[in-house]
Amino acid sequence: MKSLEHLFENNRKWVNQISRSDPTFFTKLAKGQSPEILWIGCSDSRVPPNEITGLVSGELFVHRNIANLVIHTDMNCLSVLQYAVDVLKVKYIIICGHYGCGGVKASLDSHPHGLVDNWLRNIRDVYKKNERELTGIADEEQRFDRLCELSAIEQVINVGNTTIVQDAWQRGQDLTIHCWMYGIADGRLRELEECVSSDKDLRQIANR
Repeated sequence: MKSLEHLFENNRKWVNQISRSDPTFFTKLAKGQSPEILWIGCSDSRVPPNEITGLVSGELFVHRNIANLVIHTDMNCLSVLQYAVDVLKVKYIIICGHYGCGGVKASLDSHPHGLVDNWLRNIRDVYKKNERELTGIADEEQRFDRLCELSAIEQVINVGNTTIVQDAWQRGQDLTIHCWMYGIADGRLRELEECVSSDKDLRQIANR
């Protein structure tokens, strides 16, 4: 069996570093969490939420899956969303896609990938919905990047349409959905125009 001792050593160094800078950090963390942000992002190992936002443990509530999708039959994602909104009372939901997403790229392939094709079907639907715009982009890389953006925007609509978010807005809860993109090639986060704080905002995006 191959040892992963180096990971434990990294952990010890991390604990010592944190404890030196804030001796009460872990004591405070053990008392509970109160993050203001729910992050829904891709499972890609190159997109670590806390690192790219400069936030420490306890400041982000995180859900990740292949291609950062929000699907209405995914009880895992919906359970995270419900807990974040109803229990933690987060104020912000960030849908963060990224350029060069392998899941988005795989959805365009003609050959099968196995079980994951059922998941990626949702991105193919996004392509069909925006086919006129996408086929009008001559450059293949730019077309791919745009599909990554459009898929992220679609997830904003999906989140906003859940009963969880709809109920929160109806009771006047302060809750805004943001759509971000991350560039692996340069490490930069970019906010797309889609920012949703009400059902009215949501309808404006959905009807475009």
